[in-house]
Amino acid sequence: MNDKFSMGFDISTSIIGISLFKEDNFYKLFYIDLTKTKDYFEKAFIVKTRISDILYTEGVCVDNVFIEDILQSFSRGMSSAKTIIQLARFNGIVSNIIYELTGCTPVYLNVNSARKLLGIKIDKNSSIDKKEQIINWVDHDLTEKYNWPMKVVSRGKNKGVVKFEKYCYDMADAYVICKAGIINVIQNT
Repeated sequence: MNDKFSMGFDISTSIIGISLFKEDNFYKLFYIDLTKTKDYFEKAFIVKTRISDILYTEGVCVDNVFIEDILQSFSRGMSSAKTIIQLARFNGIVSNIIYELTGCTPVYLNVNSARKLLGIKIDKNSSIDKKEQIINWVDHDLTEKYNWPMKVVSRGKNKGVVKFEKYCYDMADAYVICKAGIINVIQNT
């Protein structure tokens, strides 16, 4: 097992996006859905079990771990102090689980710095949501189009509209973090 694998994580208390790269090439995307679990310790157990399963099933030994850094300041219309503290607490728990399972000290990357490093420009005036712009960028970055899971909205004003599954955005963010982390490692060696 000589291949070097890197993992990227977009951690939140509801969905965790995970990307796996072999050397500097995309390998797979995963997610962990925690939306139906309220207790943080139960969430941590689910995360540990799922990441263990991924590592075992894929038969990989991870050399690098990159995690999207948490918000460090308030922005208008964004998260409250309570939300940021809860996310920071959970991020720490998950980071420790990742360290225990992989033996790798995580490298934290600011999402805006990661996007800048990759040349991702978000068009704030576009009719396309910024999260969908990230998915589109990932699709353009891949040699083959990724088969993103879709759903048909069943009610409300968007009834009948086909949209990405909610976890796709987290997987795309994890891809960006991992790819930027790998480039960062290469540039600094």
